[in-house]
Amino acid sequence: MHADPQVTYSKPPVETKVKAMGLASYLAGVAGMAVLQAVSADASMIAFLPDWVEAITLPLVPTALAALAGFKARHTPRPDLPDSQR
Repeated sequence: MHADPQVTYSKPPVETKVKAMGLASYLAGVAGMAVLQAVSADASMIAFLPDWVEAITLPLVPTALAALAGFKARHTPRPDLPDSQR
């Protein structure tokens, strides 16, 4: 029996989606920290929110922005893969 030739793959590039999500998450985190530092001096800016809503909402902002960036970023093509794996 003849074995199929060994398929070799190039080193896969980092997906554009992953880069976009990482950058968006980082920038949203930095912006969130800046807002929190500004709000710490004047708590009345978020005083209308219940504490439990603040605790849930603050981590969701960077997460939502990262998900949106990943959704909007284009897929990185891999022409080195066989058609069945693209």
